[in-house]
Amino acid sequence: MNKNHVDVLIVGAGLSGIGAACHLKDKCPDKSFVILEGRKSMGGTWDLFRYPGIRSDSDMYTFSYSFKPWESEKAIAEGDLILKYIKDTAAEHNIDQHIRYEHKVTRCEWSTGRGTWVLSATTPDGPVELTCNMLLMCAGYYSYKAGYEPEFKGAESFQGHIIHPQKWPEDLDYSGKKVVVIGSGATAVTLIPAMADKVEHITMLQRSPTYMAIRPSEDGVANFLRRILPTKTAYNLIRWKNVIYGRLVYNKTRTKPEDVKTQLLDMIREEIDEETISKHFTPTYNPWDQRLCLVPDADLFHALNSGKASVVTNHISHFSENGIVLQDGQELETDIIITATGLQMEVLGGIEVVVDGESTDYSKVFTYSGFMFSNVPNLVTVFGYINASWTLRSDLIQEWFCRLLNHMDEHGQNVVVPRFRPQDEGMEELPYISDFSSGYIARMVEQLPKQGPHEPWVNQQDFIAERRKIRNRPIDDGVLQFSSVAQPVPEKELA
Repeated sequence: MNKNHVDVLIVGAGLSGIGAACHLKDKCPDKSFVILEGRKSMGGTWDLFRYPGIRSDSDMYTFSYSFKPWESEKAIAEGDLILKYIKDTAAEHNIDQHIRYEHKVTRCEWSTGRGTWVLSATTPDGPVELTCNMLLMCAGYYSYKAGYEPEFKGAESFQGHIIHPQKWPEDLDYSGKKVVVIGSGATAVTLIPAMADKVEHITMLQRSPTYMAIRPSEDGVANFLRRILPTKTAYNLIRWKNVIYGRLVYNKTRTKPEDVKTQLLDMIREEIDEETISKHFTPTYNPWDQRLCLVPDADLFHALNSGKASVVTNHISHFSENGIVLQDGQELETDIIITATGLQMEVLGGIEVVVDGESTDYSKVFTYSGFMFSNVPNLVTVFGYINASWTLRSDLIQEWFCRLLNHMDEHGQNVVVPRFRPQDEGMEELPYISDFSSGYIARMVEQLPKQGPHEPWVNQQDFIAERRKIRNRPIDDGVLQFSSVAQPVPEKELA
């Protein structure tokens, strides 16, 4: 067989891609597969980001794989622990032999006549092409090229360093320096306490406040259960405890937002004074209209109380030689500016997807249950939840994908495509993600696929409901259209 033709091609060797490979080996052992990874190593986010203090912003019992218990006592874990967990999982399942590193996919072209995808990738040795029957996209949701960096007037005049956390310099020495971090999201909230001990002073400069959720980095109940129960039993109980708790909290933000707001602010009141809370930690929107920031062990507030860190809520006028001038005329003098201004979102890793000669405009298609696209054959994509751990949905989609493959084998089919039924024609176009105003989504909303008002064209954000729906709904649901196409094996190797 041609070594560049496989049954399933996975794009991305991060948390999702490694998990997908494990599911395939377990549930579809006869399927050949390859993972294409654009970088030199596995791990995705957890290998790419190197800024101080990088950690999970979800609890690790739901962020880890359903099939591999998280065994560290840390429920909120540092990036190196997460990367080790991914690599250990890959080693246990012999996944590394299936990965082709430094294969950056640029284009995927589907041929209905052949029933295959042709993928074009760049490598250090030149371009290559690979073919597959099914394409599983695990490329994440943001661009690895660069983060989101708004233009700041006068940036060229600043005499110090300007750094985006996505491209953190390995040799950066910030000891004894004055630092300003622009932003108030998860990255900024991580950087402030991680850097506070070494800097002269560090300031979090935010346009507006963000909701902070204080939680212990270790889950006492989880660690107790792990001591008295078998590993897998304890893990499943802890996982469901956290799933249910997270769901209850999110639902309450939709039904009683003021109550949740009060609870979040009351936690902060135990750490810091009322004036600071009112000025810097009381958002104007409701909880979970944007993602909450997790503050393990209240470390951000300990840094503020130490005097080594502070928060400024204001708008930027321009950069100067010595720092940042705010709209009220105040100047923040600094040696280093860190632009923790967010990620640049991409659909399917920015890869061009062509179906029978026509490039796919993602904004013109509807999502099938959040993981396929209308009129795009044999392509499944992994996109996690915005209000819960990414891996909860990653696992769910990959389990369904394996069910799909086995169903098609049982019926002698090799092509599947979501198509509108008569009742779906002309349905209302709704945003891919509703009731969520975070910048990385808002900047891309017009370019994202649409969802509809009824199943299966809904991009659901509820793990418990979606798990039941996906597991109980038949694969052949009247929307997925199946067929069989003769697939000739290429006569010569493509690379």
